[in-house]
Amino acid sequence: MMPIRTPGGTNAPGRFAAALACAALLAACPGAGPERRDAPARVDSAGAAHDIHSFGRPGDVRVTHADIDWTIDFDRREIAGSVTWTFERAPGAEGEPLILDTRGLSIEEVTAEDGTALDHALAHEHPALGRALGIMAPPGENRVVIRYRTSPGAGALQWLTPEQTAGGGKPYLFSQAQSILARTMLPCQDSPGVRITYRARVRVPRGLRAVMAARMEPGPEPSGALDAYLFEMPQPIPSYLIALAVGDIVFKEIGPRSGVFAEPSVIERAAWEFADTEAMIDATETMYGPYRWERYDILVLPPSFPFGGMENPRLTFATPTVLAGDRSLTGLIAHELAHSWSGNLVTNATWSEFWMNEGFTVYLERRILEAVYGKKRADMVSVLGWQNLLIDMKEMDAGDTALHNVSLQGRDPDDAFSRVPYEKGSLFLRLLEGEVGRERLDAFLRRWFDENAFQSRTTQEFEAALRERLFAGDPSRPGALRVDEWLYGTGLPDNAPEPESDAFDLAEAEARAFLAGEKPASALPVKDWSTQEWQHFIRSLPDDLDSRRMGALDQAWSLSESGNAEILFEWLKKSIRAGYAPALPPLEKFLIEQGRRKYLKPLYTELAKTEAGRRRALDIYRRARSLYHPVSANTIDQVLDYGG
Repeated sequence: MMPIRTPGGTNAPGRFAAALACAALLAACPGAGPERRDAPARVDSAGAAHDIHSFGRPGDVRVTHADIDWTIDFDRREIAGSVTWTFERAPGAEGEPLILDTRGLSIEEVTAEDGTALDHALAHEHPALGRALGIMAPPGENRVVIRYRTSPGAGALQWLTPEQTAGGGKPYLFSQAQSILARTMLPCQDSPGVRITYRARVRVPRGLRAVMAARMEPGPEPSGALDAYLFEMPQPIPSYLIALAVGDIVFKEIGPRSGVFAEPSVIERAAWEFADTEAMIDATETMYGPYRWERYDILVLPPSFPFGGMENPRLTFATPTVLAGDRSLTGLIAHELAHSWSGNLVTNATWSEFWMNEGFTVYLERRILEAVYGKKRADMVSVLGWQNLLIDMKEMDAGDTALHNVSLQGRDPDDAFSRVPYEKGSLFLRLLEGEVGRERLDAFLRRWFDENAFQSRTTQEFEAALRERLFAGDPSRPGALRVDEWLYGTGLPDNAPEPESDAFDLAEAEARAFLAGEKPASALPVKDWSTQEWQHFIRSLPDDLDSRRMGALDQAWSLSESGNAEILFEWLKKSIRAGYAPALPPLEKFLIEQGRRKYLKPLYTELAKTEAGRRRALDIYRRARSLYHPVSANTIDQVLDYGG
């Protein structure tokens, strides 16, 4: 049995201690690994899908609503306050404890609403999952109040000094809770299979603004020396979609139900870049049904944000690296918007089938791009995605190339991040589209979103819907398409529909002409190329291209100084492989000034392939690490085997 600690010396009842120890042991040592394809997902006593990344037992006692009260302290780099959980018990579970996930939290007090102290206990810490918090509430009680503080190193939170922001005058805080980091912000049942509503009061230093991925009520209200902002999330969401930012933040409307939040020096540029957002919402509604979240706003964060975007409902968090000045990188917004249907509305039940979020979303993203910008752009993005998938799969363990039940036993879900759930999942839907046609597939997906709205679902449930609806009356069709192999097998089936792009054929032809000496770099017809054409052109160059020709391209088109992050990333990666020394200072600048993991991991990986490159990588990383969000830093720690 796992040892139990009861804070304050209170001895928990024997039944409570046994239940908590059992739950903690289950999460820390979750058993037999991925299920067989023909076995149903493991369930708990009330039929809820078992999540190996949560200590909670929501099938017995499940949280349903949170009332959050937070005070933001930049000096201490902590959030202090409370969360009041409303919960419900399954029949027969009246004597079971409420079990929550925590990581790095200081639990100060646990009471009933009337202030009566409640027995509670913390299990020993699991290195990836944190600590189970068990609370024994008396029969008939369905609300508990937990007062606590976060730690300065909370994995979901990044605290920025004024110098690390665009404006340079005020500090900044933002959260990133996916996949299992919400437990570092508040005690919760931190599983995508558990959905909650919430209300929040957030107190911040006067002169700063708080925003959350929720309905924002008018404010702020004075609260002593602080300002208080009020929020409500009326639709049930998983804990990983709770999101907060505090800083020098202003707002600009860009459509009747959309707008942009950003620092003052960024707001106009961001509003112009994302002007097509309302058109994207309209296009998606036409295909997949109504937008159900009232507003779709975008928060442009400081450059240390570890992802391109995060689909927090009502308020997408976005990296400033997509502000290219030509709207060429707004596929990111199409992707995060698509999550309003796939991921936020209908969510993967566990992280072992992440494709249920991302594969659907990539498919929707490219349909949105085609509707708003045309087929050429959508095709180019699809080809780049195909190329990225093949690159990733060459370097992956076979078990990580499956869609359903990726082997995450004993692992943080972020450690298995790859393009497989995104691109392989999307290719499966493209295969279905080719088989039944767009009109029929769109109708099927719309019904899937409608009937499963605000719920979490498994691969098996989606497969059952395929067989019962999309292939009704034709039971042999799934076998002919090898649906089982796609959903439950590893690798990429050889009936995968490879995307094509005529525009890329032309880019390849120009690359060949340059390499053959038929055209000098300055004569290449690239002035009006899109971001995607530049990406493919650079990828078409050999990795051992000599410095003379690399220099000619750089001199003609200033690639080492490109303001487009995607083009610069491809060029820097090629420069490392080719040993093109003039790109090294821009490479160092790029690695220090932004923290997007998509760029950091490949560039540090390329540097680390040689001894000299590894020394350079470590030198840069020692200076840059404190600027990165923990999600990015943890990844690069592993790439460089960094111990401090």
